[in-house]
Amino acid sequence: MKARNPWRLCSVNQVEQVKLIVRLIPVWACTFAYAIIVAQVHTFFIKQASTMNRSLGPNFEISPASLQVIPGITILICVPIYDKFFVPTIRNFTKIPSGINTLQRVGVGLGLSILTIAIAALVESKRIHVAIKHGKADTNAIVPMRVWWLVPQFVIMGMSDLFTYVGMQELFYDQMPEDMRSMGSALTNGAIGVGAFMSNAIIATVQEISSKWGNPWLVNDLNHAHLDQFYWILAVLCALDLVVFVFVAKWFVWKRTEEGQVVIP
Repeated sequence: MKARNPWRLCSVNQVEQVKLIVRLIPVWACTFAYAIIVAQVHTFFIKQASTMNRSLGPNFEISPASLQVIPGITILICVPIYDKFFVPTIRNFTKIPSGINTLQRVGVGLGLSILTIAIAALVESKRIHVAIKHGKADTNAIVPMRVWWLVPQFVIMGMSDLFTYVGMQELFYDQMPEDMRSMGSALTNGAIGVGAFMSNAIIATVQEISSKWGNPWLVNDLNHAHLDQFYWILAVLCALDLVVFVFVAKWFVWKRTEEGQVVIP
């Protein structure tokens, strides 16, 4: 008797496992926009800080990169508030033990990432206005504007991480097949990596197009750049992504379980 060729005949369970993974791919793709904003936190947000007044007293100046600790501190502060106040309050309305399901949590995080980049655009517009007012628009000089103006965008980004990143981990872990749950964590971190590459591609595209119509937007001297307009482009792209995510979430088919076993639809 000939042995069964595993590439030509699959069990029902294997087919259902593939279905679970395929259902998650559109959701995973919709998180790339959030990852693009994460890339800005570690690049242009820090570049903004380097052009602003960072002095703390007469003899001390903070490092621009140190602002990256703010999202982490925000998460540490917000997690207890989320668990002790937000979840019980929302649970009364939704009747869901976790307050909101994981897709809703990711959606809220995507919305917060849009708010993050919109605030960053407004602050950058303010920074450019101050630079022009003090005659520093054409020089790579420190703008007389306190670096604390950047704190709100870092704080909102931390809140976005709390919803999106944690929501992604919970969703991919819960909806993956039982023996492939480690792949769920890989998808979460993989989305961040893909977002970084997409950020580079968007920057290159913006530079190419803006150079054809005049001066490139993203130059080393931010006082002579158009970083605020670049941020608005990202905000629009992320808003479109959120619209797509809403439709994807609406038609998402959840994995049904019964006593820990997957129920085949």
